[in-house]
Amino acid sequence: MKSIPKKKLFLTLCLLAIIVGFLLPQPFTSPVVGASRSSYHAKSFWYYPWGKSGTHKGVDIFAREGTAVNSSTGGLVVFAGEIGRGGNVVLVLGPKWRLHYYAHLRDFDTHFLDWTVAGEHIGNVGTTGNAKGKPAHLHYAIITLVPYPWQIDGAKQGWKKMFYVNPIVLLNNLYSSR
Repeated sequence: MKSIPKKKLFLTLCLLAIIVGFLLPQPFTSPVVGASRSSYHAKSFWYYPWGKSGTHKGVDIFAREGTAVNSSTGGLVVFAGEIGRGGNVVLVLGPKWRLHYYAHLRDFDTHFLDWTVAGEHIGNVGTTGNAKGKPAHLHYAIITLVPYPWQIDGAKQGWKKMFYVNPIVLLNNLYSSR
């Protein structure tokens, strides 16, 4: 019996992992407990101008400080800590190789390499990072690790759209089905 070269085996396993990542179901739930369509502005995704980042690459979901933030989908926590503009941040790698970014949290109760399921509590709405002095909210964004080049357009930073999923579409679908 002929053995498979290590490089070919490695590439095959990588391809299989990518395919499985896309086949995983993606249950989706609201990241902010009690939120509704009136909790966010329906046209805030890719809004320009938006402070130092130039273009707003997510959605701000407004809620009272301390309101529970739940994981919108299951996945692996790949970061839980503090970063500049985001303040207290949790980053979850979910199905379809998408990173779910939760920023400005008052606090979080998950850790690096924790596994989370959709609807599981991961933190609370806050005003950390560049949200200090502003109304409490969760900045929620979805970043795709597999680019979607068909989403590129002529907007400011429009070439970066291939790395983002519009979370407002998912939220609108969720709230319209209730």
